[in-house]
Amino acid sequence: MQKQKAWSVGLVLIASVMLCAVLAPVLAPQSPTEQVLAEGLKGPSRDHLFGQDRLGRDLFSRTLYGARISFWVATVAVSISLGIGLLIGAIAGYFGGWTDEILMRLVDILQAFPGILLAIAFAAILGPSITNVVIALSLIGWVGYARLTRGQILVVREMEFVAAAKALGGRDMRVILRHLLPNILGPIVVEASFGFAVMIIAEASLSFIGLGAQPPTPSWGAMLNEARQYLLVAPHLTIFPGLAIVVTVMGFNFLGDGLRDIWDPKSGG
Repeated sequence: MQKQKAWSVGLVLIASVMLCAVLAPVLAPQSPTEQVLAEGLKGPSRDHLFGQDRLGRDLFSRTLYGARISFWVATVAVSISLGIGLLIGAIAGYFGGWTDEILMRLVDILQAFPGILLAIAFAAILGPSITNVVIALSLIGWVGYARLTRGQILVVREMEFVAAAKALGGRDMRVILRHLLPNILGPIVVEASFGFAVMIIAEASLSFIGLGAQPPTPSWGAMLNEARQYLLVAPHLTIFPGLAIVVTVMGFNFLGDGLRDIWDPKSGG
């Protein structure tokens, strides 16, 4: 019952935020970039549910459109990271030997540095933009998937059905793609669900320090950065973007916990 609850709560939270992102042009009462300077820093009202920022822009509209940025970055970055990680991890685990040693030492080098610091370094070198944020996050995001894939491949490759596939003349890439990867998807999907939460936080962090979305593009991290100097006089500027990040990340974490318990009942205690 608890497993189903975690799965359901996570799915509802994610679906709700995604629906708001998709329907942002319909749900947003105003353009996220429309300025009304005379009404800057006004609190929540009937016309502006989340209030207005320092330039008088509708905070509800900007929060909705900010969800689009977060989901786009997370989806693309996780997809690229997952693809690279699956490829490198599968090759390292299947072939072993020097191939495994070289690839895993590269993974060790990247894991020796805090991920967010590497992301900041890559984003700073490439320049501030959403596209470069995706590239920076993808360059560091594949490492965890590669290590997990390698570990799973090392276990599965010793099973009898793999030996049978090889005995029937199956080529290495066919064995990897048709027999190994489909049998390790459970842990990979769980890791990917947590990866979405990590990428959303990372994008918000990079945008917060000015390396992500550039004005006037609405981004939750950039909105928090703009609002920090008005924390005492207009707390609504930080509350609503912050809540959006919290709800979204909680949704993916709940979903990941539910999937992990479903695929590995022992982990649930």
